[in-house]
Amino acid sequence: MAEQHGAPEQAAAGKSHGGLGGGYKVTVYELENFQGKRCELTAECPNLTDGLLEKVGSIQVESGPWLAFERRAFRGEQFVLEKGDYPRWDAWSSSRHSDSLLSLRPLHVDGPDHKLHLFESPAFSGRKMEIVDDDVPSLWAHGFQDRVASVRAINGTWVGYEFPGYRGRQFAFERGEYRHWNEWAAGQPQMQSVRRVRDQKWHKRGCFLSS
Repeated sequence: MAEQHGAPEQAAAGKSHGGLGGGYKVTVYELENFQGKRCELTAECPNLTDGLLEKVGSIQVESGPWLAFERRAFRGEQFVLEKGDYPRWDAWSSSRHSDSLLSLRPLHVDGPDHKLHLFESPAFSGRKMEIVDDDVPSLWAHGFQDRVASVRAINGTWVGYEFPGYRGRQFAFERGEYRHWNEWAAGQPQMQSVRRVRDQKWHKRGCFLSS
């Protein structure tokens, strides 16, 4: 099994998100079940196939969280990777649309508290739903529709999903304002479940396990 260590980290030594220094580490493998050539990353990598790997078959997150992307340069479908093992592509994809993963970066987590505002219309207008320190597997069950056109992530980091039960395409929300669904790379204003992204710095488990 060929291993790469220093070179991949140098190739991926771009700016680190989150400012936690050495708080991010992920090992990416070319084959499923943590086999084949591998590289260790501690900072963002806009192109994993640029002299590093031919493809990504499995991932081990030692510390994170990370945000991975279907295409190079942090584009395409998003995949939130929290601490744990991902032995094949369908372990990190909740939509099953594509097995491609070509770039990734640290996902900024600013603290242990979480507050999120969802809005029915762009520019923070229309009906509003506030979520505080909770995961919501169904917006419908809480009396809110599936149309979410703008978002304010007031505290913490969140991930929204197209469908109930944390299924479908993922949309990551770091702290900030998102005036239109285009700003989180969605093709339409549809979101039906949302949950917190939690870091082991404040939460011992440091990962999310779907039921």
